Amino acid sequence: MTKIAPSILSADFGRLAQQIETAERAGADWIHVDVMDGHFVPNLTIGPAIVSAVRKATKLPLDVHLMIEDPDRYLEAFADAGANLLTVHHEACVHLHRTVQRIRELGLRAGVAVNPATAVELLGDALRHVDLVLVMTVNPGFGGQAFIPTCVPKIARVREMLEAQRLQGVEIEVDGGIDPMTAPTCTAAGATVLVAGNSIFGDGRIADNIQALRRSVAVTV
Repeated sequence: MTKIAPSILSADFGRLAQQIETAERAGADWIHVDVMDGHFVPNLTIGPAIVSAVRKATKLPLDVHLMIEDPDRYLEAFADAGANLLTVHHEACVHLHRTVQRIRELGLRAGVAVNPATAVELLGDALRHVDLVLVMTVNPGFGGQAFIPTCVPKIARVREMLEAQRLQGVEIEVDGGIDPMTAPTCTAAGATVLVAGNSIFGDGRIADNIQALRRSVAVTV
């Protein structure tokens, strides 16, 4: 079954714990946390302290997406805060294998993300060392952006690469503009995890929106 990971970037931070609890009761599989540093992407969001607070609000796995420069400096801090999965950007890592190896040494699952302009073929042998590949379907930095349809073939290409290397159990996650209209295209291409922020938290109807997203992909999985 396709996993749904509500992104708290679009949540009401004044009622963050309550909204996370609502998402969990409504059937969310993971909670997605977008960490931005104002350098790698043009926005500044949250750090380990908020991740620690989120950890106290839910038993769901915390899927922490590091959109930051030099992520190696902060891996331990986010591990200590309660992350279950850390995703770093291919574009931000000088030595991706070393970074992924360190994440695993900390007892976490490791993910690698690629931006819309990055060819997934650059991941190459790195696929053998990760638990998740995140295909960005918007340029990272802000919530509420429009889905980029030309990213869909990249999802299918990642699936082909995983199959060619006989790698099983690696999740393919998509993030950016995901809603009941765009999600089916992504899952049909091979996505197994859907990150959705504005389409889940935007109007406050969290449970209804999670259910609508789930229904939209039911026929493609």
